[in-house]
Amino acid sequence: MVEFTLPANSKVGEGQTHGAGAGATRVRRFRVYRYDPDSGENPRLDTFEVDLDRCGPMVLDALIKIKDEVDTTLAFRRSCREGVCGSCAFNIDGINTLACTKPIADIKGDVRIYPLPHMPVVKDLVADLSLAYAQYASVKPWLQADTPPPTHERLQSPEERAKLDGLWECILCFCCQTSCPSYWWNPERYLGPAVLLQAYRWIVDSRDEATGQRLDELDDTFRLYRCHTIMNCTNACPKGLNPGKAIGEIKSAIARRR
Repeated sequence: MVEFTLPANSKVGEGQTHGAGAGATRVRRFRVYRYDPDSGENPRLDTFEVDLDRCGPMVLDALIKIKDEVDTTLAFRRSCREGVCGSCAFNIDGINTLACTKPIADIKGDVRIYPLPHMPVVKDLVADLSLAYAQYASVKPWLQADTPPPTHERLQSPEERAKLDGLWECILCFCCQTSCPSYWWNPERYLGPAVLLQAYRWIVDSRDEATGQRLDELDDTFRLYRCHTIMNCTNACPKGLNPGKAIGEIKSAIARRR
């Protein structure tokens, strides 16, 4: 189940259809969400027929082909194309994922592409991530230490460093954040799984000296405890991380202090 934030009093209608052109041999239909707030029109689904013999294997390849060759007004974010920047996170075939690592061949029937659910839409597939980034900044995602810095670097043992595995790999694509019903219902007060995973990354870092302060700031009915362990976040993570486990570890750390 996903939830989308649409303009008031609107519904998604049928849009334009763009054929693949003469000579196309292996055609797939891509149904793409379109919305331009400046136009005053309702959102719509445009249909693009793409010849897969003249397109790369990933959903992002098809979107780039559509933008380059069919409709230059289509708006979406993309950057690295290697699954390490998180820019091309969309809802594809009902699942939040990265377009650059989602094979077209894995999808049956029409390929349906929407912006990330719940977030306001800037245009087309571009979601407004302002709130999520503000929440990320609120957990102070940087090393905090009062002791004077050493001459070269703050050292960790291999065992201490290993505790960061499964955390540092987060690319802030917000696939998990926007798959979480608790976040849909309380976005202004619940920090959400992506931000809490990032918070735990610093709580568990042996070089950080603000653990107590970090836990105090998270010990809140809404900021942390709106998590009901639905685990949509873990299922949605395209990097195979486990935000639900990180949230559980934060709760356990707070409980041990009491």
